[in-house]
Amino acid sequence: MSLRTPIAAAIAATLLACPVLADGIMVVDPYARAASPAAKSGAAFMTLHNDSGQDDTLIAARTEAAVRVELHTHIEVSDGVLQMTEIEGGIALPAGSMHHMKRGGDHVMLMGLTGPLEQDATIDVTLVFEQAGEVVVTIPVDNDRKPEAGAHGGHGH
Repeated sequence: MSLRTPIAAAIAATLLACPVLADGIMVVDPYARAASPAAKSGAAFMTLHNDSGQDDTLIAARTEAAVRVELHTHIEVSDGVLQMTEIEGGIALPAGSMHHMKRGGDHVMLMGLTGPLEQDATIDVTLVFEQAGEVVVTIPVDNDRKPEAGAHGGHGH
């Protein structure tokens, strides 16, 4: 067995774990997932940090991995039943703040996947901010990742 493959995988994992920074906006710990290899939709999650010194808003996202991309959240419609809905007006990111995009909460919804989100693959997603402009993030696919504590993993997906 060659050592090149494990070393290359370790280097790639290290690079993907590094935060993406553009114009004071930092994207930390991004990952994408789909419920199954045959799924027609998936989602991307991450933490956004605004160190720019000015308020900003994530207003859109796009990727070649999906036909349609929307910013989504979950709202409770009755007695603990959650429904996914598009976020109107984007996600506010005040100066000096962070925003967790996680399962059961706000996320980037990928609809009409152009191919399966295969474990350990990556997708490029362009986040569009009102002030900072476009930030391209290479997001690893991690279908095995468990929801964060307290998240309502998988509702509506």
